Amino acid sequence: MSVADWFKEFCNDLVVSNVSTISYRYHRITKQLNKDFYESDSETTHSRYVGSYGRNTAIGGFSDLDMIFKLPSYIYTQYDSYITNGQSALLQEVKKSIEKTYSPTSIRADGQVVVVTFTDEISFEVVPVFLNTAGSYTFPDANNGGRWRLTNPLPEIEVIKSRNRDCNNNLIPLCRMARAWRNKWNVPIGGLLIDTLAYQFIEKYCNRDKSYLYYDFMSRDFFKWLSEQSCDQEYWKAPGSGQQVYGKGRFQYKAKQCYNIALQAIEYQDKSMEFTAKSKWREIYGTSFPT
Repeated sequence: MSVADWFKEFCNDLVVSNVSTISYRYHRITKQLNKDFYESDSETTHSRYVGSYGRNTAIGGFSDLDMIFKLPSYIYTQYDSYITNGQSALLQEVKKSIEKTYSPTSIRADGQVVVVTFTDEISFEVVPVFLNTAGSYTFPDANNGGRWRLTNPLPEIEVIKSRNRDCNNNLIPLCRMARAWRNKWNVPIGGLLIDTLAYQFIEKYCNRDKSYLYYDFMSRDFFKWLSEQSCDQEYWKAPGSGQQVYGKGRFQYKAKQCYNIALQAIEYQDKSMEFTAKSKWREIYGTSFPT
């Protein structure tokens, strides 16, 4: 097998496999919410996947799936008129709706979302939203007495899709490989920040239009680029929405370590020491990388 074959197999192994189960649950939740808030039996309207699954950058074994459900505008007026914490009351109303489909013991309202937890350890985080004229959404935050907040996930989805297409479909695999690295090394970095940094890196990367044959170089160069990010920087701007994405801790040191390991892996490849080279990539990315 060639280096291209190694990375192609690795990337294929990272793809989410339980898509049909996710889709079934998504449609059931959507149908119930549509029935209660729109008197409709639609399993698709008013809902969207967002978060890493919506951006198509999630990997197998992920635990939290984000979805939004757009409510009628009169509902906002109703709960905004509450003297105290109408946001909490709204989340409870959405929770009661979903409980008609799934067991109440598996559902909780948690600050900004309604969480539906399944036995396979995947949790659906349902965010009730109201569409704004500018295309963003208002959503409830029940914390600290309650307030309304803004989110704008759809432009994030679109620009990731667009840049992935413009760089020979290399951005999304890079985002997924970075998640495998994060999980293996316990890196303090969230999914949106991973996607933001990968998006910025690949914009001017010299091998952005190449194939799997260059994924060893792309890994090496991405880790080097990550290691050179300022440790003083508190946040980055998400592509598309421009929202501030805060770091969860310093990722630069572990990126530098893996840059050095990548150098070793490539050196072993050049010496045709395939087993040792693969073991180095598995040291970076974990057991999903082929032996």
